[in-house]
Amino acid sequence: MNLSEFFRDWSKSYRDRGKYTPVGVTFHWTMAALVIYQLLSGWWMQRYLVGADKLDAYARHSGLGLTLLLLGALRLLWRLMVPGPINDADNAGWRSGVAHLIHAMFYTLFVIMPLSGYMLWSAIQPARPLHIAGLVRIPPMPFQDFSPEWQSWVLESSLDVHVFCVVVLALLIPAHAGAAIKHHFWDRDDVFEGMLPEVPDTDWNPAGARRKPQGGQSPPRAEAG
Repeated sequence: MNLSEFFRDWSKSYRDRGKYTPVGVTFHWTMAALVIYQLLSGWWMQRYLVGADKLDAYARHSGLGLTLLLLGALRLLWRLMVPGPINDADNAGWRSGVAHLIHAMFYTLFVIMPLSGYMLWSAIQPARPLHIAGLVRIPPMPFQDFSPEWQSWVLESSLDVHVFCVVVLALLIPAHAGAAIKHHFWDRDDVFEGMLPEVPDTDWNPAGARRKPQGGQSPPRAEAG
């Protein structure tokens, strides 16, 4: 049995219940927190005056961006080894297609945004190295040999791409969150609960539509799609 088969067998008990594995849940909420922090820190550091403090803020922001790039790559590798569960979001219909499109856009942004930020940082001369998770040193891209005109073009182009991606991401996050809330409270299906950490079975449980009342009967579930 290879590693992929081992993880797939281990995850079966979660996927059969429409839930993501603890690894997938950890990836999701860790990256969600980092993305929100990056959006807020990117907006806030525009208030810094030009100088060493602003450069340090840009360095931290860019280093965290590369950390997100690494996490996104690891998360994609995990999804290739351990497919996500089949839940009510996978019902045939346009809403399922939109959900998969949004997920693809998130993964695309997790590549383009860090790389454009990395290019932007590397075009500021003299360029300094960055650190993934504050530990792994990453040298800047070799733009120091470019002419000043080309350095300026790289800086402006990467900034335009980065800002465009920020706008798209800022629109996708509330759309994604709003869809999850709708699934949980309106459709009463299992989509949102599948990404929640498991908690002991108590009188209150965030399991939404899967939560059974004391009589043992499941409440009627709205048809998704």
